[in-house]
Amino acid sequence: MLPGPTNVPERVTKAMITRMINHRGHDFVELYEDIIKKTKHVFQTNGDIVVLSASGTGAVEASVVNLIKKGDKVIIPVNGEFSNRLSQMLELHGANTIKLVTPPGENATFDKVKEAFDNNPDVKAFYVVHNETSTGTQIKYLDKISNLTSRNNCYYIVDSVSLLGGAELPVDKWNIDVCVTGSQKALATPPGISIISVNERTKKYMIDNPPNTMYFNLPRYFHYYSKSKETPFTPSIPILYAYQEALSIILEEGLDKRIKRHKICSDTLYSSMIAMGFKPFAKEEDRSISIIALNYLDGLEDKIFRNTLEKNFKVLVAGGFGDLKGKVFRIGCMGEIGKYHVMRTISSIFSTLNMMGYEINSSSFEIARKKLDELNAI
Repeated sequence: MLPGPTNVPERVTKAMITRMINHRGHDFVELYEDIIKKTKHVFQTNGDIVVLSASGTGAVEASVVNLIKKGDKVIIPVNGEFSNRLSQMLELHGANTIKLVTPPGENATFDKVKEAFDNNPDVKAFYVVHNETSTGTQIKYLDKISNLTSRNNCYYIVDSVSLLGGAELPVDKWNIDVCVTGSQKALATPPGISIISVNERTKKYMIDNPPNTMYFNLPRYFHYYSKSKETPFTPSIPILYAYQEALSIILEEGLDKRIKRHKICSDTLYSSMIAMGFKPFAKEEDRSISIIALNYLDGLEDKIFRNTLEKNFKVLVAGGFGDLKGKVFRIGCMGEIGKYHVMRTISSIFSTLNMMGYEINSSSFEIARKKLDELNAI
């Protein structure tokens, strides 16, 4: 139950056990074309798709080095580890960042974002971390941002590494220019690849203004796919087979049903943990669907709790980042998470707390059962 890597379906694991193929041959072209076609469905885009053999951070960095030039003005909300890292990436590449800083667990409001646009009509891009993994916060007004980016004629870039595939994010409908994600989160694929979508106007800018980089040079990927349906460098072929199978599973389930499943499982975990006495770290209106971050009960020691949970019940949850280390723990709710995973997590945490001497209200089980009944209706 980590915020990533997440559980991987057996079908996806088995897909990697195959013969090696020539990445300059017909078999690879067939594999990659199918991946691109299915990825477009999941991203809900007609734009170009690039699949990088890199962690999610690779696609995030590619979005920066291919778009940002020295002196470019960029607006970015910052409220945790990953949004802070993204702002650092932007600054390393010469951006003049306008950071909308909020305390961990809170998001900059839409009004604050609008104010930043009002005060900076020459802004080049708006970068946003859709889902801050370190604090369990999610920005829920992404559908309204294009009203601002189109007004200022700037680029709109979304880092949805820990959420795409588990929440609503229609890339073209919301006029997102660049969207990135990673394989090991809501897509339920092993780590090792990251995916980036680029629309036509941004693609043209990148081609006309090529970056000073080789491996993350997106125009090079556009060219190779257009010319031969290949990648410019040797890709991680076994992970691509796994990703292809994971995409098939997503499309078989249906994206709408998948999103509803994530929401029901998330609501169940929040409600059950609150019933046990835990307080979510994020403000209610900012709480993530896929990362349930919880403050510890008084006296509950982080390592002892998580080690007991792992050793006795084989359930893994994550601790806190940086200043939040020892203060919160985080439950991942993404990928193939369903009734079994949620109930086992709730019962294991309940039992762990009892073992550690806490008297916990057992109403969490009845709350969970009622909420999970909603899965039958999707």
